[in-house]
Amino acid sequence: MLLPVQVTFRNIEDRSGLDEYIHQEAAKLERHYSRITSCRVIVERPRRAPSSNFYHVRIDLGVPNDELVVKHVPALPHKRPKQAIHDAFLELGRQLREYARRQEGAVKHKESMQEAVVKEVRPGEGYGFLQTDDGRAIYFHQASVLDRHFAQLRVGSRVKFAEEEGEKGPQASTVKLIHPRKQARSAALVGVLPCTRARA
Repeated sequence: MLLPVQVTFRNIEDRSGLDEYIHQEAAKLERHYSRITSCRVIVERPRRAPSSNFYHVRIDLGVPNDELVVKHVPALPHKRPKQAIHDAFLELGRQLREYARRQEGAVKHKESMQEAVVKEVRPGEGYGFLQTDDGRAIYFHQASVLDRHFAQLRVGSRVKFAEEEGEKGPQASTVKLIHPRKQARSAALVGVLPCTRARA
């Protein structure tokens, strides 16, 4: 791991090999995701049971725009704190793989988005048409417009959209209004121009 791992021990006298083991487990996380920004680990034996073998492990892992947290409290005593650390990193690895899959899906979705302008819109009927830069007409329904911005759409509004094949031709599965605040001000000054033809 490129970034240092911050390790804290509480109420644990014998720490031999634990720090090195934690760094080894943390390094394995980069197999799942390489853009980790920070890693903090706390290994604790609760004061209420200083002679017990219950070891609590908390891991805070920093990732872009988020933080993954594991609070591992074993149901059964561990004879060695390494086992508690291992189980905590195992759970964190699962969370990190899931986060990586979400990020990969978001990037692919973002890369698939194209730009277009609103060509026609029927606010009373809840649908309209976009015109792509190459002149194609793309149908969209109000349910596909993100952040409830359908009411702000006007002829000429600039949007990004993801295309899919519908029953009657190409349609937008997702429509995102570009610069919604700026276009909302324009929408207050521009009337809605309804389309003059129904979809075939």
